[in-house]
Amino acid sequence: MKRSHIIAAFVVAALLRGAGVSAEEIRVLSSVGIKAVVDELAPQFEKATKHKVTTVFGLAGAHKTKIEEGEPFDVAILTPPLLDDLIAKGRISAASKSTIARTGLGLMIKADARKPDIGNVDAFKRTLLAAKSITFASAGASGVAFVATAKQLGIADAIKTKPAASGEEVNANILSGSSDLAVLPISEILPVKGAELGGVFPADVQTYVIMAAGVNAKASGNAARDFVVFLMSPANNAVIKTKGMERLP
Repeated sequence: MKRSHIIAAFVVAALLRGAGVSAEEIRVLSSVGIKAVVDELAPQFEKATKHKVTTVFGLAGAHKTKIEEGEPFDVAILTPPLLDDLIAKGRISAASKSTIARTGLGLMIKADARKPDIGNVDAFKRTLLAAKSITFASAGASGVAFVATAKQLGIADAIKTKPAASGEEVNANILSGSSDLAVLPISEILPVKGAELGGVFPADVQTYVIMAAGVNAKASGNAARDFVVFLMSPANNAVIKTKGMERLP
């Protein structure tokens, strides 16, 4: 049986099981990189199962730290290396780890601003060098990847940057006009009102931010696991794509 069919069968079983038991509350600590997807799918899961999903969004690294400090949670949606570390520390169930989707990096610009030329690596370099200010979340996976890319291109010391503490601060820098370019995952750019996707990183320097989910190793009941299974359902692939993400090949 194909993997997609197996997952679909699990989803049906999960929803049927959820309909016959008392509702549970599922606390999800999630990277903001997959916020648009979770915001759309969580209500669908709630409607089908009667369970309640409470989601806290933030930087993946910050969530990992909170989990290590004892923050209560049922499901964590983080980058795979962070999830693997929590598995090694006994905080996440290894069997529950599921890779949901990935998103590439893009440049965000203010709505109606002139779109930058980033059609190839040389044009991308020229655009970055000409920018008056490039803002990015310095502690986020996309920010770390961008700094590495700038070093790879040999322009790290020549570009004008404006590091930010969060994606929200990055958005504010673009909307206020204090920065003309921002680097974020495509999935974080598309929902921002007043801004738009200026373009996707050229393939030769593209980096993907992968989102994976895991269940608290001490979680009781099946609701948390059912939610992860629901996120993995092939029936939700269209939502994944619409929100600027894609399933892994």
